[in-house]
Amino acid sequence: QVQLAESGGGSVQSGGSLRLSCVLSGGTYVSFFMAWFRQAPGKEREGVASINKDGLSNYADSVKGRFTISRDNAKTTVSLQMNSLKPEDTAMYYCAAVNGAGVPPLRRTLYNYWGQGTQVTVSS
Repeated sequence: QVQLAESGGGSVQSGGSLRLSCVLSGGTYVSFFMAWFRQAPGKEREGVASINKDGLSNYADSVKGRFTISRDNAKTTVSLQMNSLKPEDTAMYYCAAVNGAGVPPLRRTLYNYWGQGTQVTVSS
């Protein structure tokens, strides 16, 4: 059974940085797309960044140039480095995974494994 466990959330002031990590267990990690989604109160869950087994990444326009997704296939982890954080980045951040190849998607409905989430709060 595939399980995902996030860590690294917290509170930071506007302009600060945070690094989120997610560990996958119970599955064939290398064959998975890995992604980060976020959900703010009262809003739908949205894709932030995704990455395939070869390191090809995909980003939401709102985070391009500020966030970087990376993965370590040996450690079955995916990370999200978040710089220049803004109050509008405040949300619960979720790690997600699905088997696949090619361009990693950012559509929520395509992912079938999810972590429990980690809270990120950015104050102005």
